[in-house]
Amino acid sequence: VELVESGGGLVQAGESLRLSCAASGRTLSSYTMAWFRQAPGKERELVAAISWNGGNTLYADSVKGRFTISRDNRENTVDLQMYSLKPEDTAVYYCATRFPGHEMPSGPSEYPYWGRGTQVTVSS
Repeated sequence: VELVESGGGLVQAGESLRLSCAASGRTLSSYTMAWFRQAPGKERELVAAISWNGGNTLYADSVKGRFTISRDNRENTVDLQMYSLKPEDTAVYYCATRFPGHEMPSGPSEYPYWGRGTQVTVSS
């Protein structure tokens, strides 16, 4: 499976961005999808995850109420809408998936399939 992220960029604090992840090589409509991020010098952390049918979501405390994860199983895509961005949101954002199974773990080691990432930079 190949995951390709897009939509990153440079924005000012308070602005919004929408990231998109397109999957190819396998239909991911039955599997958990997630967004992680990694800032320089920090460990990779879960930002948000979404269940196979979109019925369940999981967010990091730091982004709750500001970010929304969604998926379109017909298009094999998952998006991350980010509002009210802060400088501390600056990081490389990665799309990830795991299969088989419907679990939604928060650890990056639980996700074997990754995109190459897209840079998000938020200036103050």
